[in-house]
Amino acid sequence: MAGIGFELRRMLRRDSLAGLLQAYAYAGLISAGPWMLSIVGILLIGVLSLPFVVPTALIAQFQVSVTYLIACSLVLTGPLQLAFTRFTADQMYGKRVDLVLSNFHGVVLVTNATALALGVPTVLWLFHGQPGSYRLFMLSGFIILANIWISAIFLSGLKRYMHILLVFLIGYGATVVGSLTLNTHGLEGLLAGFVLGQAVLLFGLLLLIYREFPGRLFISFEMFRREGRHTALMWIGLMYNLGLWIDKLMFWYAPGTGQQVIGPLHASLIYDMPVFLAYLAIIPGMAVFLMRIETDFVEYYDAFYSAVREGASLQHIENVRNGMVDALRTGLYEIVKVQSIAAILLFASGAELLHWLGISVLYLPLLQVDVIAASLQVVFLGVINVFFYLDRRRVVLAATGGFLLLNVALTALTLELNPAWYGYGFAGAMLISVVIGIALLDYKLERLEYETYMLQ
Repeated sequence: MAGIGFELRRMLRRDSLAGLLQAYAYAGLISAGPWMLSIVGILLIGVLSLPFVVPTALIAQFQVSVTYLIACSLVLTGPLQLAFTRFTADQMYGKRVDLVLSNFHGVVLVTNATALALGVPTVLWLFHGQPGSYRLFMLSGFIILANIWISAIFLSGLKRYMHILLVFLIGYGATVVGSLTLNTHGLEGLLAGFVLGQAVLLFGLLLLIYREFPGRLFISFEMFRREGRHTALMWIGLMYNLGLWIDKLMFWYAPGTGQQVIGPLHASLIYDMPVFLAYLAIIPGMAVFLMRIETDFVEYYDAFYSAVREGASLQHIENVRNGMVDALRTGLYEIVKVQSIAAILLFASGAELLHWLGISVLYLPLLQVDVIAASLQVVFLGVINVFFYLDRRRVVLAATGGFLLLNVALTALTLELNPAWYGYGFAGAMLISVVIGIALLDYKLERLEYETYMLQ
């Protein structure tokens, strides 16, 4: 994230309202991420295809199919995302840039081999009643999405984030155009357009990669050796992605809330749409998260460790540490404040929004709970991001593992209760994780000087 921080600070140095607005807009676009763009794209394709796709149930089948592709590809690549990011950063810091591209090829080979090993039996056996074209598009879409997540993580080592964002916008624009162009061919046409659009996105990312990174070796696997594997980061990536999807999966296959849509794929009419809409409301909070954590906090963080390395006085080190703590508290407070405003606005307009989408207002209480849960997720991201800066991977591992277990337990409990409790499992898991995370972060920051000097 260092490159984002540099770019944001450059915009803020203009000391003008235009520079401030540009910085927040930039942070919002970057923080929205590919998965947010995919949500908007899926919804847009569904709404615009209504007049052309008959029966309209095919649109639901398309949206559910793509949702599973995104979820499964994120969980599959979760163990590699953070670990490969750290490996890439280590190689660039050590001036071994030539190893980066060769290990990217190694990671891609492992990812594709795993995706094929899991995907081929799945489409052959679990989707045996579906047309061959549907199964082919599902398999190819799964593999392409897995490669997109790996490529996007690989490019996090670059500083040209606007180019990366432009590629994502072009790719998802092509996805929408492709699906709308082919929607008269039904479900297979919608999926074909989606796969073609994602292929455009992947091609754009690969073009950026091969332009920026040299490589003498074609393929190597240093990232999977013991010294470069970063096992804790692999577990963190797996548990975080699985934790975010596990409550949805439980609702999809629970007898009272899930319905079969196509083949083995289930969905929950009660749960899915409010969750997707709630995630659209976290863009302001994510923008503030990037602005405050990647600018104010990082400046004090760098100053603190520079003072430690240069042997500054204890008073100076404590002053810088206090500034880092104040910046962090201010950042978390602003995230809560801005996200609360966004939640209140969605609360006020939720009924009209649901009516415009053709959804019953009976879903409004669930939407409100999901908005709170998604807002807490932004705070949770801020907390674990600070722990990453402090290199407390075991703490993050415990936090993500605890969140996963809490989400499973509390979601199972709410499923046993009446529908008025739906959504409170995810929200409760997030709330407990945030409270414990903030308390532990406060404790760690109080002991920062001691742990920096005495636990080396």
